[in-house]
Amino acid sequence: MSRSSSGRAPAVAPLPFSQPIYVTRPLLPSLEDFGTRLAPIWGAAWLTNFGQQHRTLEQRLARHLDVPHVALYANGTMALISALRVLGLRGSVITTPFTFPATVHALSMCGLEPVFCDIDPVTLTIDPAQLQQLVGPQTTGVLGVHVFGQPCDVDAIGRLAAARDLKVIYDAAHAFDTRIDGRSLATSGDCTMLSFHATKLFNTAEGGALTFTDPALERELYLDRNFGILSEDEVVTSGVNGKLSELHAALGLANLDALDDERRARERVRERYLHGLSDLDGLRIVVPGKPVTDSLQYMPVLIDAEAFGATRDAVYDGLRAMNVFARKYFRPLCSDYPHYRHLPSADAQALPVAHMIAEQILCLPFHGGLTDGEVDTICQMVCWLGGAGAA
Repeated sequence: MSRSSSGRAPAVAPLPFSQPIYVTRPLLPSLEDFGTRLAPIWGAAWLTNFGQQHRTLEQRLARHLDVPHVALYANGTMALISALRVLGLRGSVITTPFTFPATVHALSMCGLEPVFCDIDPVTLTIDPAQLQQLVGPQTTGVLGVHVFGQPCDVDAIGRLAAARDLKVIYDAAHAFDTRIDGRSLATSGDCTMLSFHATKLFNTAEGGALTFTDPALERELYLDRNFGILSEDEVVTSGVNGKLSELHAALGLANLDALDDERRARERVRERYLHGLSDLDGLRIVVPGKPVTDSLQYMPVLIDAEAFGATRDAVYDGLRAMNVFARKYFRPLCSDYPHYRHLPSADAQALPVAHMIAEQILCLPFHGGLTDGEVDTICQMVCWLGGAGAA
């Protein structure tokens, strides 16, 4: 039977919440603050096409993330596709099956073959040892994912890329403002993609960005997200409409001002979860260790059914019955999708850790609006489902 931090499982099931508790809640500024930021947009009648709000947000994000260059996009998927195109990747790109669909879909949309690499059982990110074995004559790049704010082994991947002449792109949708020994993770690789979707710690409702250190990429990324248009009289390459609107940029500027308060609130929520769940047999809380300062994006736990007394799915279903909506991020694996499972690298025998984690992972509700009492009750629910609730 699982135990709580108090040493025993609750004798009876905690009462369900009267209102749903969802896995996340978007950070929103006050309507007054947002309205103030909309006034100059209305005054200029400039709604898109690299306006003042867009330029200001790029500059502020560059300072906040300690990176020399930021390119804003309409969403993170478009940013990934743009990076793949501009960096000229061909053939195959090694990536992880344990990620959101957009990571792998971006590869296939660029005509690239995904090669799936297993993950590290501790960080849940791409396994550098297997990665090295998968590099072949058709490999031109690596697309790593900083899962739940846990950094990939950027040093090992960097050494491999330098030795084998590979491009490196990081999907940092979960890793806004993650740092290693104070160094911004957004400076790693050739490009790093950030997602500003509403579910992310920092959001523009819909949006994304690429960070990069090579100034030569700035012009190409501009053209790629602006139809290839250089000026009124020149279209010099093919491109798409990948720009972020002024309205979305204004929301981002307002949310950037509120970010420190949200981070402090999430730190409080995380500490409450750690207090309530750390002593449960068979349950592991996935949090980065020192020297990583992570993004506080999700609250993932791994459930070992035998030791915990209930499967991950039983806990998921039990929480839903009590009006708590956790998520099984990431199940199914991308390698199990019908349009990828034919690939040789999608063989389950080559991805044992990823398959194990996909059956154990559960992301609990996590955002700054949760009260101590709500977090305590969720912890009691989890404890009961692994103890008396499994009987």
